Amino acid sequence: MSKKHADAKEKIDKTKQYDIQEAIDLLKELKHTKFDETVDLAVNLGVDPRKSDQMVRGSVVLPHGLGKTIRVLVFAKGEKATEAREAGAEFVGAEDIVEKIQGGWLDFDKVVATPDVMGLVGKLGKVLGPRGLMPNPKSGTVTFDVGKAVKDITAGKADYRTEKAGVVHVAIGKSSFDKEKLIDNARTVIKSLEKAKPSSSKGKYLKKISISSTMGVGIPVSVSSLASA
Repeated sequence: MSKKHADAKEKIDKTKQYDIQEAIDLLKELKHTKFDETVDLAVNLGVDPRKSDQMVRGSVVLPHGLGKTIRVLVFAKGEKATEAREAGAEFVGAEDIVEKIQGGWLDFDKVVATPDVMGLVGKLGKVLGPRGLMPNPKSGTVTFDVGKAVKDITAGKADYRTEKAGVVHVAIGKSSFDKEKLIDNARTVIKSLEKAKPSSSKGKYLKKISISSTMGVGIPVSVSSLASA
């Protein structure tokens, strides 16, 4: 642990649940890197992800985006390939793209596919799956409406999925964002998670929330400052 990281850690009261406004002020105050760090929201949910009916997975379009250019790859043919290009997809193709990826090319951030070419994309499961890039109907990335999918992603669509410990990590922007933009994005994520609550989840659903930057320390956030009334 670097001295700056250790110093920052000492300035955070781990026994306190900070209001989201306080938490972001503190996050910005403790920033000690020169690059524009990504800000991440970690939410501990009251679910058991080992049970299929309690796996929380989805996506949300952030009102202020993610603060970075997203390179979208679309697997599609014919009119749908044209639609994807017109919507702003950086890479579009089918068999040719599969061959490139099998050869080691991975110069993209998100992948969308039309249902009719998923047989081709399935060949890349071992490459795309571990990197979280495999298209999935639940996240809206397997669809014939490729134009909307591409526009949503480039506008700032964030995907989320519960990890083994029941925690969801979602990027909500950059440390250079205005405080209010980060708060708007964070509240949008929480609303999406609330809507995605499994009916089989009992007890407290939003258990803990923390916010951190790429190289920063996690700051505990009061659930009530972000959750719906």
